[in-house]
Amino acid sequence: IYLISPNKISLNFYENLISVLKTKKVKYFQLRLKNTSNKNIISISNKIKKICKIYNVKFIINDNPIIAKKVCADGCHLGQSDMNIIDARKILKNKIIGITCNNSIEKAKEAINNKADYIALGAFNSSKTKKVKFKATIKDLKKIRMLSNKPIIAIGGINQYNYKKLLLNKADFLAISSFIWKNKNLKPEEAIKKLK
Repeated sequence: IYLISPNKISLNFYENLISVLKTKKVKYFQLRLKNTSNKNIISISNKIKKICKIYNVKFIINDNPIIAKKVCADGCHLGQSDMNIIDARKILKNKIIGITCNNSIEKAKEAINNKADYIALGAFNSSKTKKVKFKATIKDLKKIRMLSNKPIIAIGGINQYNYKKLLLNKADFLAISSFIWKNKNLKPEEAIKKLK
């Protein structure tokens, strides 16, 4: 699982994060805070990084290679409107850099050629985390899988009812946020246990 943070970090978030990472189901954790000062992101990052280290989870910063370098994160995730991977690589050297490719074969090819460490694809379902602009299909996933053996991370509204189809079609990781953090029926650690 490629776990993405909630949009706001509450006081009980750190406890919940520990209980989720204890399940050993998470490989990556991405801090994705859109309307927060850099100073805040850095202080939150320092706390999260320590937790990720204990549970052997890669810590990724969203959008910002400079902050990723500053906090010694394991890497950075870049959207299509963020810094390009070539410039980001100069800052982050051999750290992990992942690229959002929406539902585009062309963008995926470009990311592969530019030596992205993983490709994020989606949205496969409608999502509570953000408005879906690009809808990806299983067909897109299969096509991109044929281009490369780089890890593919499936994004968008993934929950216990729809995740298996993505794994069966060779998605390597599932990017999940609101199913864990905004689940009305399940606590975060209960929600993650539903993904077997």
